[in-house]
Amino acid sequence: MKTFGTHNYYVYILTNKNKTVLYTGVTNNLKDRLYHHKNPEANTKAFTAKYSCYYLVYYEHFFEIDTAINREKVIKGWSRQKKDNLITNFNHTWKFLNDSI
Repeated sequence: MKTFGTHNYYVYILTNKNKTVLYTGVTNNLKDRLYHHKNPEANTKAFTAKYSCYYLVYYEHFFEIDTAINREKVIKGWSRQKKDNLITNFNHTWKFLNDSI
């Protein structure tokens, strides 16, 4: 018999300081993932390191990984304007949310 526990997955959007670049990702530990984006260690070729995308402006919470991955794919396929609207509806001033996680 399979036991189901509570799982937490997040789809999130990061931006750079000037809010000109967006990065969409998925993780099961948002706080830890934000740390690794800001401190890429040897992986300086990573997109977030290359474009200094460390600032969290949007996230969604899911209990199933498949649902989170599908949502990430949908958002990644959107236009910049549609992503901007999503962020603005969630976080009107595009405040950096890193310290609130």
